[in-house]
Amino acid sequence: MKTILVTGANGQLGNEIKKASNKFSLFNFLFTDVNNLNITDEKELEDFFSINKINFIINCAAYTNVDKAETEKDKAEKINVFAVENLAKLSKKHKAHLIHISTDYVFDGNSKIPYIETDKTNPQSIYGETKLGGENSAKKAYKYIIIRTSWLYSSFGHNFVKTMLRLGTDKKEINIVSDQIGSPTYAKDLALIILKIISKTNKDNNNFIEGIFHFSNEGICSWQEFAAEIMQQKKLKCKVNPISTLEYPTPAKRPKYSLLNKTKIKKTFNIEIRNWESALSECLSLF
Repeated sequence: MKTILVTGANGQLGNEIKKASNKFSLFNFLFTDVNNLNITDEKELEDFFSINKINFIINCAAYTNVDKAETEKDKAEKINVFAVENLAKLSKKHKAHLIHISTDYVFDGNSKIPYIETDKTNPQSIYGETKLGGENSAKKAYKYIIIRTSWLYSSFGHNFVKTMLRLGTDKKEINIVSDQIGSPTYAKDLALIILKIISKTNKDNNNFIEGIFHFSNEGICSWQEFAAEIMQQKKLKCKVNPISTLEYPTPAKRPKYSLLNKTKIKKTFNIEIRNWESALSECLSLF
């Protein structure tokens, strides 16, 4: 039985992998978080790998506070870059496949068409810079897959959907940015794709096709349209007013356009991706 190490298991994606793991009984799962495995500590990680035979690593651990990263660069770098380097080293030493999660923030958001994997990166924030650094670290692994995703949400942790549900219940109207365009990602859908990729590799090692892939749910929207859809689906009476990014300044710059082209992941692994409204509907049914 092959063993999958999941780091950052108490986050949104980690929790969704945990939830889905019972459908993948051919694998032994080790779910870890900073409390029981500090991946920034190379010695601790080395000890863990020497005790456990790891075949696959899914790195969900990340520093994700986009605005705080502007003043906590060292902390963001430690988790998003150096910890990934530690995992890559151990991956190489123990011949474990690494699947690392990255972000649309590695792009500057100046595109007019969905980003493909080979488009030039140009992060505009410390968070984006450290995530790009993490991608470079991940490439040093025995074998790697990097999945860039965007606007992640789930029924776990802190996220935009949960915030909107709270505000939609408490307020009659809210203002949400309407000039940042992308596509939401239901963490459950991403979790299932990752586990399917690993399952294919388990059958045939040649099915692990290295490289960078993009994944989000299908479709396009602004944050304001995303919020309005949440209100509509949950029949909340809160009005969602569109505002510009200039009217809602933040410490970190956000990409204005971060739609990801998913053609490569769909063709490579023969998968279908549902649209974001449908995925949202399933998530909201849990609340």
